[in-house]
Amino acid sequence: MKRKYLFLLISLAAVPFAASSRFTLQASTQLRQPTPDLSTEHRALIDKYCVTCHSQRTKTAGLTLETTNLANVPAQSDIWEKVIRKLRAEMMPPVGAPHPDEGQLNALVTFLETSLDKWAAAHPNPGRPTLHRLNRAEYGNAVRDLFALDALDITQYLPPDPEAYGFDNIADSLGTSPALMERYLSIAWKVARMAMADAKIPATTETFRARMDLTQRDHIEGLPLGTRGGMVVQYNFPVDAEYEIRPKLWANTVEQIGGLEHPDTLEVTFDGQRIKLVNFGGHEDEVLAAGVSAAARAQIEARFISRIPIKAGPHTIGVAFLKKSSAPPVDVLRPFLRDRIDPVSTNGIAQLDKIVIEGPFNALPSGDSPSRRRILICSPAGVTEAPSCANKILSAVARRAYRRPATDAELKQLMGFFDSGRQKSGSFDSGIETALAFILVSPQFLFRFEKDPDNVAAGARYHVSDLELASRLSFFIWSSIPDDALLELALKGRLKDPAVLEAQVRHMLADERARALGANFAGQWLYLRNLKAKYPIDDVFPDFDDNLRRSMQRETEMLFESVVLEDRSALTLLNADYTFMNERLAKHYGVPGIYGDQMRRVPVKDEYRQGLLGQASILTLTSNDDRTSPVTRGKYILTNILGTPPPPPPPNVPPLNELPGKVLTMRERMLEHRANAVCANCHRLMDPIGLTLENFDAIGRYRTTDGGSTIDARDTLYNGARVDGPVSLRNVILSHPDQFVRTMTEMLLTYALGRGLEDYDMPVVRSIVRDAAGKNYKFSSLVLGIVKSVPFQMRAKRFEL
Repeated sequence: MKRKYLFLLISLAAVPFAASSRFTLQASTQLRQPTPDLSTEHRALIDKYCVTCHSQRTKTAGLTLETTNLANVPAQSDIWEKVIRKLRAEMMPPVGAPHPDEGQLNALVTFLETSLDKWAAAHPNPGRPTLHRLNRAEYGNAVRDLFALDALDITQYLPPDPEAYGFDNIADSLGTSPALMERYLSIAWKVARMAMADAKIPATTETFRARMDLTQRDHIEGLPLGTRGGMVVQYNFPVDAEYEIRPKLWANTVEQIGGLEHPDTLEVTFDGQRIKLVNFGGHEDEVLAAGVSAAARAQIEARFISRIPIKAGPHTIGVAFLKKSSAPPVDVLRPFLRDRIDPVSTNGIAQLDKIVIEGPFNALPSGDSPSRRRILICSPAGVTEAPSCANKILSAVARRAYRRPATDAELKQLMGFFDSGRQKSGSFDSGIETALAFILVSPQFLFRFEKDPDNVAAGARYHVSDLELASRLSFFIWSSIPDDALLELALKGRLKDPAVLEAQVRHMLADERARALGANFAGQWLYLRNLKAKYPIDDVFPDFDDNLRRSMQRETEMLFESVVLEDRSALTLLNADYTFMNERLAKHYGVPGIYGDQMRRVPVKDEYRQGLLGQASILTLTSNDDRTSPVTRGKYILTNILGTPPPPPPPNVPPLNELPGKVLTMRERMLEHRANAVCANCHRLMDPIGLTLENFDAIGRYRTTDGGSTIDARDTLYNGARVDGPVSLRNVILSHPDQFVRTMTEMLLTYALGRGLEDYDMPVVRSIVRDAAGKNYKFSSLVLGIVKSVPFQMRAKRFEL
């Protein structure tokens, strides 16, 4: 009955807010007046150079400029923003078509931007995001910060969130369903029991698997020196108890363990201390495995099991093999960097397949843990003090969870759940646990409410409250709830002070929690999350393994994090003269003198490796599994770097023609696209960019030949610029730094607001970029520009339905 009540409460809370986030101020639209001082020169220029393709008859790209009214630019802002984007990118008029004087084009763009920006300044439109559910990353971070459950990965228990506008935190797409609410209820009880170290938690089994393509020949970061392979696991043990740790070795489909022909030693560590050292393999185990392989595997792996008492809280479990030698194997003439490609053969070295953790067993009564210290800010001396202490505890938890002080009615409700839990189990802790479970499924926690004030007219703009601003700030920069310091400033009304707000933003950006911008913002903007799904074909790229995949991803994440935490220019992402490598990535890049698995900052000596365009993560993401893809690379740069995405391809696009008996270069294959009139319009934009990066293969290694032919990276870009490789391409992009920064700002603003951007948001973007230019486009200047902007600080009141 209680579960039904919780579900109905959550579901009904969302109903009044189910309105579209595309909110245009109707009053403003009606008040639009013609822009004064119309320049006939601009009309003549458009008629001469643009209307040929963009007339009522042709409507190229679905755009007509023949009937547009330059006397009232704001009335057709959606059209003119498209024009501004193309003209600023120097994509129109296209190469080969008649071009006006550069000064004339700049004057036209300036006129359009000025007209739109003046209107926006006089009639600000903040838009109106819909009710915003926490996505699974935000939910997990919030639970971590609420209860100090640092090693608990909540995201594994929740389904992936739908994406829109490139991100999974867009309010319109974050709906609810009965199945999702059931998940939340289940997780709430799991988290509450874990946070309170409930001795009645039933024994469960958690399995942590190594990826199939993880190479285990060398040392893995986090494990003891002198070991090879294995895994390191961060795990939150819920209660003081005994737990069983069971390492499992890799075996083929008929349970035959690999590498048993060689004697080996497996080591198990707990928080860096050895708890088990077991010899296995060699002649005896090889003979044993020759019988019933499943029984032999069980008998060998039984030696590895450790059952130890563990205190509640986060701990580190490591399993690795003692490294006998660093010499390359002598049974293979040219060994690959990746250990295992054949999923059946048992030749080679023993490898860890997974770690199984089971427990708790023989749990002790609730003791000390980081989460209990965070929650239990008082302890009742007797039964009579229990209600007041519980009220104090739940008030503090609810204040953080709800991002504001709980109301009297909410506290009364929480105390009701406390009383119910205490009466049922007879303990103070059980009452707190029941109330915590309710908090974790309450609408006030799951949704980011922003209440319209009663004294504001429908459709009118208003500033969000300090508490709502604090919530917007923390979810933007930390992907989590506000901390106590930020909440305290909001409660005192001090976030309205621009100096206080700026100081708080700078403090938050310098905090380690700002790394969430790398994992969640950059991970989606740059598609880094997709790298784990990339599996280049083994026969073509036999050296590609999970070690390399992880190093690739960390290189780009750490570059972005350095820009955030060190407050560097956003342009550093394109021209950084430093990067981050470990030995595996250095071998991939052909960089000598770097040893060990730890990522560290190193100077970039090859100019073609500077910035994102030279990093293997981006180059692998934009390739096919067996070869490069100039189309994908070109589209990626147009979309993610330049902010000018090409239109979607027509249906039923045929594959590239392959002439029998002739090996074609990639350039020869791509010329087919530009020879086809249907394909040419888009491919003349994408292909030259992608072909400029052909010196990088499908996993980002530098090369000068492809299929025996010398690579020709020369081409002409969309703006007529001649390029001959990644360095000249980067220089062309950096010759218009505001274009890249504008793209990054648009993505940041989308991520910060949790809604897609509309044409009325573009003046805000331009204002942020202009202000940041004077500060060398430092990352903090972009974030501060967003935080101080109208759409971030204001909201429009919804019209009554």
